[in-house]
Amino acid sequence: QVQLVESGGGLVQPGGSLRLSCAASGSGFSVNAMGWYRQAPGKERELVAAISGAGSTNYADSVAGRFTISRDNAKITVYLQMNSLKPEDTAVYYCNANIKRTIYVGTIDVWGEGTLVTVSS
Repeated sequence: QVQLVESGGGLVQPGGSLRLSCAASGSGFSVNAMGWYRQAPGKERELVAAISGAGSTNYADSVAGRFTISRDNAKITVYLQMNSLKPEDTAVYYCNANIKRTIYVGTIDVWGEGTLVTVSS
């Protein structure tokens, strides 16, 4: 079993910054691409940022230039640095990882439980 645990969410004022972390734990697996998604109240879940195993990144237009995704492969952790936060960024943020399990041929997607980010004055 592979588990993703997010942390770093909380309340921040508009224009402020927050850093989210997502750590993968378990055994018998390796991690390929990782990403951050978010779901605002009453809206569908959307991709915020993604990072490949090689380190290439993609961002939603709404966060490009403000958010930065990075990863530490040794710690099996992905981060999301969020700057210049806006009220529209308020959402539950979910970590996602594409996982290869040692004893299986294919890959699976694993999701964290989510961490709440609230941007409000």
